[in-house]
Amino acid sequence: MATTAPIETLGGFRGHDLPSRDVIRSCVHCGLCLPSCPTYVMTRRERSSPRGRIWLMKEVSEGKLDLLDPLFEEEMYLCLNCRACEAVCPSGVKYGEIVEASRAQIEQARQPAPKVRLLRKLVFHFLFTDMRRFRAASAALRLYQRSPLPRLLERSGLLTRLGLAEAHKLMPTVSARFVVPSGETMPAQGTWRGRVGLFTGCIMSTAYADIHQATIRVLTRNGYEVTLINGQGCCGALHVHAGDPNAGRALARKNIDAFDNPHLDAIIVNAAGCGAALKEYGHLLKDDPAYAERAAAFASRVQDVTEFLAAQGLSAEPGPLPITVTYQEPCHLAHAQRITRQPRHLLKAIPELRLVEMPESSLCCGSAGIYNLMRPEMASALLARKLDNALSTGAGVIVSANPGCMLQLTAGLRARGDSRPVLHLVEVLDRAYAAAEAHARSVGADAQ
Repeated sequence: MATTAPIETLGGFRGHDLPSRDVIRSCVHCGLCLPSCPTYVMTRRERSSPRGRIWLMKEVSEGKLDLLDPLFEEEMYLCLNCRACEAVCPSGVKYGEIVEASRAQIEQARQPAPKVRLLRKLVFHFLFTDMRRFRAASAALRLYQRSPLPRLLERSGLLTRLGLAEAHKLMPTVSARFVVPSGETMPAQGTWRGRVGLFTGCIMSTAYADIHQATIRVLTRNGYEVTLINGQGCCGALHVHAGDPNAGRALARKNIDAFDNPHLDAIIVNAAGCGAALKEYGHLLKDDPAYAERAAAFASRVQDVTEFLAAQGLSAEPGPLPITVTYQEPCHLAHAQRITRQPRHLLKAIPELRLVEMPESSLCCGSAGIYNLMRPEMASALLARKLDNALSTGAGVIVSANPGCMLQLTAGLRARGDSRPVLHLVEVLDRAYAAAEAHARSVGADAQ
């Protein structure tokens, strides 16, 4: 049975999951993070910057500010936890760790309204902890989406009166067929290069199953067997970001147990938020003697699909795609995982594809898990800025590598009456390989 760390105190912080005093003190308040922080860029408020929030944490840790002070709570949750500050910090401040710990402290200390407690229990503890329940709910949602009900509700104005209009617009379209991890292995094509396990997750496996299928085709086309490991589930990122690390730990243990397979060369992820969470299991479970070492070993095998393909190289030549694209960098890929060069390298490997860089490509789009639902005003402002930057390139396709970003961008384009597609990078690669196959068939037919 897993054990927990002893209860400690740090000024106004107490209990488990204390923000690290050393990390708080490692910030020298130089301000180099300010231009990279989305909330500071949008508000120009010092308190809404990384160093401002760290100063607030310091005040709580020294007992000078109450943990449940409205200002402290507001700033901890106004933060998108995009980690852009970490990527530019000369002192190496692990900001993500202390903001998540601060949220956990707030959630431990406050007493939310019964309605809020019920909603969190339903979403975080009922749906996301059991993939059978999650898939059943997703199937029900698909039936709803295919019925006349969505249009009727939108026209009736009921969604607006209930305050659900924005959430309804951000609802992902559920895939016709889910990717269910059942232990199945898809064979490699051509020269065998290795065996990988695909992390299927929750929303990716139901609302973005087509991206999983594209990922499998791209990996097998490049010589890798792909196994859908049975027993895996949600990565736990939403739980940890929302101040519920214990639920995140339970999910982490489940995934570590599922992927306890020495015959995998890597654990492949195609969702930036999931990848960042999986790579941080070592920190999440550092105080669990039964899982600390296993968590670190698990994390060391996790690779984003773009990271993996760029490192291993493409053994199969993509076909030509005569399109112009711009690349929107997911925060948890660019900042948390520091993967920026590899996606661009893969796009440039596609013949006839033209990549036009957008301004501020790594500034958060406002999605940030469920941030766009909880903080719609800031999320909408960031989305508008992102879309203005993307559309300024004239690209016909926006490429990203994270479902939350894709959903946010698609909803924003739809609201503007713009029908251009938002594609995952592996979907672009998959289309290039389909073009190569079509070309090969055409050449074969001509030869006959």
